[in-house]
Amino acid sequence: MLLKMPRVVSDQRNLYDTNELFRRLSRDSEVKYTGFRDRGTEERRLRFQNSCQAGRAEIAFVNSGTNFTLHFFPWTVDNIQGASPPKEYVNFEQEQGKVYLMAPFILNGVCVCWKGWVNLHRLDGMGHLEFDEERARVEAAQQVSNSQQQANKIPSQKPMNHKHPASGSNAGQLDKRPRLH
Repeated sequence: MLLKMPRVVSDQRNLYDTNELFRRLSRDSEVKYTGFRDRGTEERRLRFQNSCQAGRAEIAFVNSGTNFTLHFFPWTVDNIQGASPPKEYVNFEQEQGKVYLMAPFILNGVCVCWKGWVNLHRLDGMGHLEFDEERARVEAAQQVSNSQQQANKIPSQKPMNHKHPASGSNAGQLDKRPRLH
């Protein structure tokens, strides 16, 4: 029997509210684009914009050093190769010289959404995590459903009478089979 690790914890909201990591990351903090650090500034700017338009980017919280590869798609949609993210997830038009980003994901068993903006010239900005109440409800319901399915798959177990090899008629004798090396 193979049991799967649950995607989310049972009391996500409580963990989000009480865990130090979530408390730190839920405050607006300075963030930076961390991709292609070995490239020149102009190339990094271009690659960042291309990455955002493709629906992903590497972002770090400066003060904690926490790095994420974010995917800018709704959690109900798989990232389809070549598809552009919706405008509410990657918005270049909200303010000149900035891109506003939103990325839902599961962090340490808690449904969260990263929200923030990045300056297109300096490749830094502000961002934070928010608890994703809607996705938490969906994931919790899915977890209950999966648990019920697993319980239904487990057959009723009867005790089996297996004899231990040492409990047979040769209990006191040594095994005389040749050892393979």
